[in-house]
Amino acid sequence: MTQLGSMMASAMFVWAIFQQWFPEELSKHIEKYIRRLVSFMNPYITISFHEYQGDEYERSKAYKAIERYLSSNSSNGVKRLKANVIKNSKFRSVFLSMEDYEEVIDEFQGMTIWWSSSKIIPQHRALIAYNDGDEKRYYQLTCHRKHRDVITNVYVPHVIDEGEAIAKKTRQRKLYTNGKGTSWSHIIFDHPSTFDTLAMHPEKKKDILNDLMSFIKSKDYYKKVGKSWKRGYLLYGPPGTGKSSMIAAMANLLDYDIYDLELTSVNDNTDLRKLLIHTSSKSIIVIEDIDCSLDLTGERKEIKKGKNTEEEKNLVHKKEKVKKKKGSEVTLSGLLNFIDGLWSACGSERLIVFTTYHIEKLDPALIRRGRMDKHIELSFCCFETFKVLAKNYLDIESHDLFPSISRLLEETNMSPADVAENLMPKSADIKNAESCLKDLIKALENVKEEARLKAERKS
Repeated sequence: MTQLGSMMASAMFVWAIFQQWFPEELSKHIEKYIRRLVSFMNPYITISFHEYQGDEYERSKAYKAIERYLSSNSSNGVKRLKANVIKNSKFRSVFLSMEDYEEVIDEFQGMTIWWSSSKIIPQHRALIAYNDGDEKRYYQLTCHRKHRDVITNVYVPHVIDEGEAIAKKTRQRKLYTNGKGTSWSHIIFDHPSTFDTLAMHPEKKKDILNDLMSFIKSKDYYKKVGKSWKRGYLLYGPPGTGKSSMIAAMANLLDYDIYDLELTSVNDNTDLRKLLIHTSSKSIIVIEDIDCSLDLTGERKEIKKGKNTEEEKNLVHKKEKVKKKKGSEVTLSGLLNFIDGLWSACGSERLIVFTTYHIEKLDPALIRRGRMDKHIELSFCCFETFKVLAKNYLDIESHDLFPSISRLLEETNMSPADVAENLMPKSADIKNAESCLKDLIKALENVKEEARLKAERKS
């Protein structure tokens, strides 16, 4: 090895002299043959695994699996490590991974394998950068050339299988959000909402549960009928009716990540596609308050009516100004392609959820069946919903005041969130169930009186 190192150093010195005295074309030929000579004399081979393959937008599955595999072998042989705390309902542990430019040695069936992590930094990178999105990371595997067949046919598949198994064991649900550009940032998703605690009529809840369970078991069916394995849900209703809690309950039930897409932060349709590509399978893509996110419906209706008045031209001009001010040029067509166009097939086992207060404001093309497959109305609190809340907050299933509450709920409009607020203690002192129910009755009577006075003023 010492002699080999000396020979390589000599070759590089000779090459530096050649670069100064020989034409560029001749230098390229000489460089080619020198590389062949060094490669012939070097008994080791190197295999690179890049985080992104070629022009692909999605992270390489092999790279992610290798990262997890090396995490279980790097703590003993690496001096610089990156630490991340893994926490879920079963355990809490520290996940360690190699820092850049570190090396770890692995043993497999009597063979020694060297792994190193590295990255390619762009030449024209700014001196001050807020993220490393342009850096190209990769792992390099080095082994003796005589072990090449075993490494490629046995060892590498073993590493990928082990890495995927570790990833499943340490997986945490995440809540993602998008900033400017095409990147996602996330936090650990630890929302307590479940279908057991969800304030909803039991029959409607059962229907949604059956629909979700049917979806996750229908991979072969979707393939058979030629559809992408995804399903759309439109949640609509007044504020405080449980739309966000419903999404959290879905994620907890199915063990899915959530991607909370803020459309006003997306520059254009191209960036919208890139964001979609960077989402994982087994996830829920959420666009909340879609009727308020962007003006995606007006243009189609104006074209259908065929009006061309000066007033409408000015209105369109104002909308364009607002769109530029918001910094987003996402169109209805781009959003439709995002939901069920060709690019929507880049992932699988995915839910797309829209929420809105005003379903009548949405373009019919956006919410038709096939895009938003199931429409779920979340309305004001009914007596069946109240009983769920009473069980959650007061741990009671019946009470003498229940009939009065049932009558008042039929006569008034109060959201489940407002009902829950009235059932909660207002101080550190623990209140009994009857006291909380009386507070709710008083609140319902006030709402009923306000509605009566409002109706009288209108008449």
